[in-house]
Amino acid sequence: MSTDYQQARVALGVRLRELRIARPGGRLTGTQLAQRLGWTHSKIYKLENGKQTATPEDLRAWVDATEQPEAFDELYARLKGFESQIRSWRRQLASGHRPVQENWNSEIVRTRVIHTWQQSIIEGMLQTADYARHIFTRYAELRKSPRDADEAVRARLRRQELLYQPGRKFRIIMWEAALHALVCPPSVLAAQLDRLIGVNGLDTVELGIVPLNASLKIPAANAFYVLDDRVAVTEDWHAELWLEDEESITLYLSVWNMLRQSAVYGTEAQNVINRARRSLCLP
Repeated sequence: MSTDYQQARVALGVRLRELRIARPGGRLTGTQLAQRLGWTHSKIYKLENGKQTATPEDLRAWVDATEQPEAFDELYARLKGFESQIRSWRRQLASGHRPVQENWNSEIVRTRVIHTWQQSIIEGMLQTADYARHIFTRYAELRKSPRDADEAVRARLRRQELLYQPGRKFRIIMWEAALHALVCPPSVLAAQLDRLIGVNGLDTVELGIVPLNASLKIPAANAFYVLDDRVAVTEDWHAELWLEDEESITLYLSVWNMLRQSAVYGTEAQNVINRARRSLCLP
């Protein structure tokens, strides 16, 4: 969990404690408040100490129990502020992968320049339908989300139409390891690598590959995107982190540029892709 997110949650907890203590009808202990709300005392403790994220319903119940309903708007604004930064996969995938892909479609449509780093799988903008289907299926199994791989694939492929629109730039860097990762059958990966070679010459695509034996300026860590200069998005197992502050965006662009120094492009990149293609054991 990000430091900024946790700090915001702790600050919200401090404010909740202030409301409990400043109750107009007299200070409430944590035990007394728990009894009023029908909650366990541990929930009061966790909320006040930033150990648990409150829901809007929790906040409404809290201000009513402490006789300060006018504080709800302030608390809710605090909650929405840090929830918009951390987008948990559990919440995002409650209705499957398709809505997430459609949200990304909306973001990419209004973006002119995209910087991307992928260290473990092929970048989504360049995935074939079969490759993407295997990725969505595996993530749905992991997160026990609705199985809508075919719909998610169609949404992702619609986004790829933007690759052919003049005036856009997709500046993509991938680690060579992503070219070898068998997250799908070898035949599917072979077709995927052929697809990479096909898009390598597009005017809108700048495709760099960091070879496994390249000297790295910085360790190859989590995948991320920078959309124009308005937001940086990084992925982890539990959530996506959306960062809109200038400092974070500058940091991620700096990381991207450091990775770029280790990447190869054009014919050299194609040679790395072909090497991965030849390494596949195909019938």
